[in-house]
Amino acid sequence: MQPSDSTYDLLAVLLTQFQEMEYVSPEGLRLDGRRPMEMRQIRADIGVVAKADGSALFEMGNTKVIAAVYGPREVQNRSQQLNDSALVRCEYTMANFSTGDRMRKPKGDRRSTEISLVIRQTMEACIMTHLMPRSQIDIFVQVLQADGGTRSACINAASLALADAGIPMRDLVTSCSAGYLNSTPLLDLNYIEDSAGGADVTLGIMPKLDKVTLLQMDAKLSVETFENVMQLAIEGCKAVATYIRELLLENTKQLEYRRGI
Repeated sequence: MQPSDSTYDLLAVLLTQFQEMEYVSPEGLRLDGRRPMEMRQIRADIGVVAKADGSALFEMGNTKVIAAVYGPREVQNRSQQLNDSALVRCEYTMANFSTGDRMRKPKGDRRSTEISLVIRQTMEACIMTHLMPRSQIDIFVQVLQADGGTRSACINAASLALADAGIPMRDLVTSCSAGYLNSTPLLDLNYIEDSAGGADVTLGIMPKLDKVTLLQMDAKLSVETFENVMQLAIEGCKAVATYIRELLLENTKQLEYRRGI
């Protein structure tokens, strides 16, 4: 049965309304009530997986990610062993219930493989792998709930889990996204904003070393606009870094208290 002309007309109207949606109101508020330069609420916890060497739960708004780290340990496949550094592996997955789409996603699909590679390369930039030769570090990241910014949340969760595992790092790696909609730079895009078709920049940095470890952009921007969006993402990364450091410091104080130090 072919759709009627009226059905096509309705779809065309809905598509036009979506394309013309006002993502920033005249009062300067986004659809979820935030200001353009305001991040979603971030929350995190560590030690959430009992059998892992390090683990973390990280939330950015309604996006929730869990990460677990195992290692350093003996390399399972000797052919992959590196004599001068540690082998870092990463596996990214999305829970079938993480989005409104209930379709089962095949393990190892192209998107999961690509994001696994992005997370691994980002983490390798901060891990002092030369201190752990002929060993292996495994990072497992799973998205429990997705509402935009999943890559950033995964990187933040992995960084926190590595710190919880006591893996030597040059610096924490923190990540945040920023975009450009309605001629306005926006910090920390949610799913609706991310799906609007505007420019989206995902950034990962080592804040103390002032080094960029990840930069992905899916649309063209003028140099001036890109610099504004980039600076906004940097501020978001630094805010995440401040939160993570405070969380780790508070956790250390609690451990000292329990041990009577």
